[in-house]
Amino acid sequence: MTRASEPGSPLVEARGLSVSFASPKRFLSRHKPLIVQAVKDVDLTVNAGETLALVGESGCGKSTLGRALIRTLPHSAGRILFKGEDISKLRGETLRRARAGFQMIFQDPYASLNPKMSVFDTLAEPLIVHGTDNRTAIRRKVEEMLDAVGLDRAFASRYPHEFSGGQRQRIAIARAVILKPDFIVADEPLSALDVSLQLQVLKLFDDLRQRFALTYLFVSHDLARVFGFADRVAVMYLGRIVEIGAASAIVAKPAHPYTQALLAAAPSPDPKLEATREVPRLTGEIPSPANPPSGCRFHTRCPSVMPLCRTLEPEMRSAGPGQEAACHLVGSPAN
Repeated sequence: MTRASEPGSPLVEARGLSVSFASPKRFLSRHKPLIVQAVKDVDLTVNAGETLALVGESGCGKSTLGRALIRTLPHSAGRILFKGEDISKLRGETLRRARAGFQMIFQDPYASLNPKMSVFDTLAEPLIVHGTDNRTAIRRKVEEMLDAVGLDRAFASRYPHEFSGGQRQRIAIARAVILKPDFIVADEPLSALDVSLQLQVLKLFDDLRQRFALTYLFVSHDLARVFGFADRVAVMYLGRIVEIGAASAIVAKPAHPYTQALLAAAPSPDPKLEATREVPRLTGEIPSPANPPSGCRFHTRCPSVMPLCRTLEPEMRSAGPGQEAACHLVGSPAN
């Protein structure tokens, strides 16, 4: 994993990536375990230096996809490339060494930090695991990382219960960044924070990206928040990517009916407009990933459904420069 990635070149690539889970088999049951396809045949590229937001409703598979990309969840099919090298089959010590290049920030800062470890030990642990054994160098790096995330160096001797939620998330971010990885998956990192703290943490993410040349996959259900932060947006529905493109292009002209519905449902910053506007609602529930619909997976809820949608799964098709959508209503198939 020594080859550097130029800004804008592919850093992480998924090719036909699928993730399946089998339900636990009941004792003495004759029935086979139920297979749930959380992610189905996803092609996705994250370019070096960018923030790609992965959005969709709860249960659509976006967190599963993020974890599969960094090999913290097993995948059932497909390939994962990191800096052009296939990491799909790495195991043991080889995978452990590779993980220095990609890290994860979890949703809940209360659960993701070990309550029995001080901040110093929490931040020192990844350095030690990946080969740094000089105590002076470790302390220097921990202090520099606390400075970078806006925390007092004196906090190094404290424990997680002594901090607020926003401070804990900054500690979790520092732990992920301290190895200076190339790629970070941030899994709903704002959802446990007050609105007043969310903007501060978003600014911190952006500052760290520029300072350490980071690349983010930013998993979120909050479209209104990510469109001003991300370079590109990928929209996911029931285990598949249904639209992807520049954030500015998608917010200006969403191509897929699902993306249109998500944007229409996003709250307006104008309270008067929010009180009077009519928001189109999607009908029906999200189908079960254990028994997805035939054809287009969105056809059971789509306001623009056609007979073709019920039988033929749409390919990704060009919806404009750098924008693609998996919808029969969109123009020609993408190259």
